[in-house]
Amino acid sequence: MTKSPTRRAILASLATPTLFPALAAEPCRCATRVYDCAVHFYDTSRPQGVPWPSPKEPILYKPTLPDRYQAATRPFQVDGVVAIEASPWLEDNLWLLNLGDRTPLIKAVVGNIAPAHPDFRAALDRFSKHPLWRGIRIGAAAIPKFLSDPQAMADLRILMEKGLSLDVLVSQPVYDQIAKLSDILPDLKIMVGHLPLDDATGIRAGAGRKNVFAKVSGVVRKSGDVPKVRLAELWDVFGPDRTVYASNWPTSDMIAAYPEVQGTIEDYLGSQSAELRERFFWKNAAAFYRLT
Repeated sequence: MTKSPTRRAILASLATPTLFPALAAEPCRCATRVYDCAVHFYDTSRPQGVPWPSPKEPILYKPTLPDRYQAATRPFQVDGVVAIEASPWLEDNLWLLNLGDRTPLIKAVVGNIAPAHPDFRAALDRFSKHPLWRGIRIGAAAIPKFLSDPQAMADLRILMEKGLSLDVLVSQPVYDQIAKLSDILPDLKIMVGHLPLDDATGIRAGAGRKNVFAKVSGVVRKSGDVPKVRLAELWDVFGPDRTVYASNWPTSDMIAAYPEVQGTIEDYLGSQSAELRERFFWKNAAAFYRLT
């Protein structure tokens, strides 16, 4: 297998494409398949608009649909995505599922239904009948409240009993709370993103919990490239079977273009075994999200 170009070479090619004609013609990858496990789609041109992002964020506030994603990923080739619903509007879950019906690129949908909401169970029962539905995402800051709320915990238990998964969006170290939730609901599959954080305090709470996975979607950060020690720490804590690739696109555009996001992680994994790269870029995601 031909080694993928480095991130520096990719960025150079984007700046001066005529110097690298072969790169523009051939897809870049360091694995036989790539699944991107954190992508947001929405349509700001809808009559009702969207609750997120804000019009004050011009980089994000534009129709953001699969054709734009595929253009943004070049020269990389992505074989499928897990689409994450960021909108709190209940019916936007259906909008995203309908988009998935029309878009082979979307392999799974992670919805947005708040545990303990009066409509949670009815909505979960409704949406989980769709073949693309895989679970829900919550913010990590809500976990302490959920742990003390019997209704929320009962709703999360239903999620577990249905064989669905829970994505947890982290912005600060709350790994002890995630570990506590995992101990209470040991069969609930939990995906923690966007890792790595600049602060790794408490991350080892994820070690040994086979149902807790790490979504490596925070590689390029506002403070600069994450030191390699942070990436090494993820593999040390979660192991080669519980880490998955994700871009957090289009939010990632606020920091770096997609080729830099993927190129950074490919640079890091370039010296790793082919099997580790296969697991990270698609096999682990296929197992967690049941992708086909």
